[in-house]
Amino acid sequence: MKRALGSKWGYAVFALDLLKGFVPSLLGTLFIKEPMYGLDPQTQAFLAGLAAVVGHAKSPFLGFKGGKGVSTAMGAGLGAVPLVAISAFTLFLIITALTGFLSLGSIIAIPLAPVIAWFMPGQSKQVVVPLAILGLAVVVLHRANIRRLLKGEESKFRFGDRKKKDEATRTNEEQQKP
Repeated sequence: MKRALGSKWGYAVFALDLLKGFVPSLLGTLFIKEPMYGLDPQTQAFLAGLAAVVGHAKSPFLGFKGGKGVSTAMGAGLGAVPLVAISAFTLFLIITALTGFLSLGSIIAIPLAPVIAWFMPGQSKQVVVPLAILGLAVVVLHRANIRRLLKGEESKFRFGDRKKKDEATRTNEEQQKP
């Protein structure tokens, strides 16, 4: 969204999409205290957030089209499995910073979240299955990005506002002229 709408709106959309997944997961974390249908409370809370991801990616109000669900998934993770979400987000940031590709960060970090959860001490192992399903869904929703990456046509992400950086560079260059 940042590329289409600019930095301010892009970050606002990111925050709102994140909240869309965070609120149901957090509410699940706060109010679900007993196992139900064989699922522990943490997995139930994550599934509440995962429902928001599905609604975001395949909205019936938009003809079952929508976003790729990455920001909403991050929110769902923060509400139910915060250490896993923070670990996956850190991995996402590292990959994005090294390559410049948001999509590559997403299609590597989110599918690795179940692996992170599996090896994280004290983490529910039941949540690994919905995390794996989420990881697969993110890869499937990024098919077009994967094709563009393989063709070398994917757009790179730049942290900060590119226009402001260009103006600052021009101003500095003009000041340095004799």
